[in-house]
Amino acid sequence: MVQPGAPIAENRAATGILDWRADWIEEVLGLAGVEPGAIDIASVQSLHGAIATHVRGVYAFDETQPTSVTWTRRRGSCSQRLAILESAARAIGVATCVRGVWVDGRFWYPRFPKLRFAIPDRVLLAWPAFHLGGTWVSASELFGTIDALAKANPSGFTNAGESLFDALVATAIDWDGDTASSASCAAGNLSAEVVVDLGYFNSRDQLFAANGQTLCAPVRVVIEPLFSRRAART
Repeated sequence: MVQPGAPIAENRAATGILDWRADWIEEVLGLAGVEPGAIDIASVQSLHGAIATHVRGVYAFDETQPTSVTWTRRRGSCSQRLAILESAARAIGVATCVRGVWVDGRFWYPRFPKLRFAIPDRVLLAWPAFHLGGTWVSASELFGTIDALAKANPSGFTNAGESLFDALVATAIDWDGDTASSASCAAGNLSAEVVVDLGYFNSRDQLFAANGQTLCAPVRVVIEPLFSRRAART
């Protein structure tokens, strides 16, 4: 991955979205068996596992929803669950940032074959990175290198079943085309889906404040029930 700059105080701070300075975060850390100060990749992996177990994946579109709300409701979108992971990581002292990527809306067609009419032309994705061992580690490589994950699961990410949040444990999520030259694992290459790469932001709050959300509030109110019902059936 292209490396962001050196971490600063903003990369560890609580924000409107990443509101980890509250009692709820203690429950997350307890379920993950992680203590504050455990700044290592195994701790972030454990946090991911706890979130995957205790927060049900649904389709939702409010990117600015505080992580405390998502955790309390025990349900959230891929992006909202990634935000909880960032909050929990910051709570133990791990600096985080996000890469802003506009992804082609057609990327989600396999998941919603009957709702294609409602999918925007492009979707803004906040993809986290975590400062571990003196370097930034993309969410894509929390459970192995892109190359290793691509070889282990050569079918790649199809977006027809599990979410990006769940898939990153065992599947290459390659936004940069690093697997493009490998005939055996090129299916992990998602770089063709990237419409615009906005670079890195110190927080999700900054990303969405600067670029807005994929859907404005009135549209979210109308469209979210359609997708949430689809998620329930899945």
